[in-house]
Amino acid sequence: YSTCERTLARREREAQMKRFCKAQAIQRRLEEIEVTFRELEQQGIKLEKLLRDENGSPADQQTQWTNQLLYLVQKKNSLMTEESDLMIAVQELKLEEQQCQLDKKLRSYMNREDTLKTPEDHKAEQEILAQLLKVVNERNVLIHIQEEKRLSEL
Repeated sequence: YSTCERTLARREREAQMKRFCKAQAIQRRLEEIEVTFRELEQQGIKLEKLLRDENGSPADQQTQWTNQLLYLVQKKNSLMTEESDLMIAVQELKLEEQQCQLDKKLRSYMNREDTLKTPEDHKAEQEILAQLLKVVNERNVLIHIQEEKRLSEL
């Protein structure tokens, strides 16, 4: 029995560490996206100034600047989509962590003998179960949103 508990605790720590590493990777990528946004904005400002100020430049040059500006807009939109996906992943990680904590609490109540449980214990067990169901439903909504986004992109 204690071997089973140790195994569960080890798996829980491993899952927690995996979520932590994933959260760190997401945070790093969000910071990179923020830096790239600023760079794209600066490039866009320069191109807009060039397009406004250089009315006497050749048409080819203005076309090239316009194309560069459109490319920057496409890149920014792509980064915004990625940022949105990452924010959904962050929410999913939070819900996963909540689910893990609620599972642990529920397991502690369920491992007790029914004859030793007080009415408060039964009530707490039911509340935890309701919270767990809510978290699972929220995770399901996030998965549904991701699937809709994926299908719309196709």
